[in-house]
Amino acid sequence: MLSRMADTPKNTPAPAAKKAAKTRPEVRFRMRIRSADAVALGPGKVELLEAVREFGSISAAARSLDMSYRRAWLLIDELNRSLKSPATHSEQGGQSGGGCTLTPVGETIIRLYRDVEVEAQRSCAKQIAELTRLIRS
Repeated sequence: MLSRMADTPKNTPAPAAKKAAKTRPEVRFRMRIRSADAVALGPGKVELLEAVREFGSISAAARSLDMSYRRAWLLIDELNRSLKSPATHSEQGGQSGGGCTLTPVGETIIRLYRDVEVEAQRSCAKQIAELTRLIRS
């Protein structure tokens, strides 16, 4: 370890010390649909559904989002309870390890939610451009 420390250049600037490049402000739409006291659908639940689709399980999806399994399970449960038909289908563990897949409703939710984001961005492009010109870069 000491030999590695000795090989480190002493005058190399830290990454934070380098001059920051100009970046454009990031614009995101964060639509939420509330039902009673709960957020029935929002960006976090859609992102979790996308991760479940990619990884095939709630636990793997949770790990990919740096989220606890319990938190992910509660979000999926809350989402499924708020829908007329569930967005996911879970299999119990066992030799095959169980898993979780999206139902057609889950796939539709992702598609529609992402379509709304694109359409909102497109529809508000002029106002977004004006707002971002007010932001320091």
